[in-house]
Amino acid sequence: MENKKVFVASAESKAKAKQLRLFAILAWILAMAGQAYAILKLLSNDKLTWLIVAIVVILILAITGSTLWKKANKLDPASEKDKTRFFIQNQLGAIMNVLAFLPLVILILTNKNLDGKTKGIAGAIAAIAMVIGGIAGVDFNPPSIEKYTEEIEAQTKTIKELNLDQDNVYWSKAGNKYHIYQDCQHIRDREITNGTVKESWEQKGISELCKTCEKRARKERMESETPAAEDLLPESDEGTEDPGSEAATEQE
Repeated sequence: MENKKVFVASAESKAKAKQLRLFAILAWILAMAGQAYAILKLLSNDKLTWLIVAIVVILILAITGSTLWKKANKLDPASEKDKTRFFIQNQLGAIMNVLAFLPLVILILTNKNLDGKTKGIAGAIAAIAMVIGGIAGVDFNPPSIEKYTEEIEAQTKTIKELNLDQDNVYWSKAGNKYHIYQDCQHIRDREITNGTVKESWEQKGISELCKTCEKRARKERMESETPAAEDLLPESDEGTEDPGSEAATEQE
């Protein structure tokens, strides 16, 4: 039973992740090409402005690549069991973003044909861009098969508590949340699919419960568990005599 609950990315998710990774690699290749162009053509005192423009373009391409790579990892995560692959796959964005600037920074600072002003300005901007790109590429909370499996277990338990012990949710093709109710306002009149929490993670990468459905389910559960007002009324005292009334009668 345990093995059946382990997260396994669907073929659709893997295909989409592969596509995102290809676009990420393309963005990094363009960033590297931009760096090569800057090194070969723009490292001169009279081209400082164009060198700065090139650095900005390289930064945009590098961050775009790392962003796409992170999205791919969320759809098709690595396993923590393989430490090396897990680290490289999740932190490749930071590595590539640094490499997109490091040679340029070194050559700017060591180029004897550049004056001090150009070195200072271009070197500082390139170094700052490298730091920004490196930080942007780091995944501080990397996804993994093991983490997804734990999350699925926890969320399945929550859904069963809210949904009469049923592990059944709904999601739309373009949505980013799964729903307890088929008639939820956020997916009403849309093409929807239903399945288990695990299936919503694996097939569409959806890992969050709709807040509207959660509030509705909690409210309905609270109402079902709250006793009706008539059930709270004390039992009728009909047929028993009030001792005080009896005493008053005897005094009379």
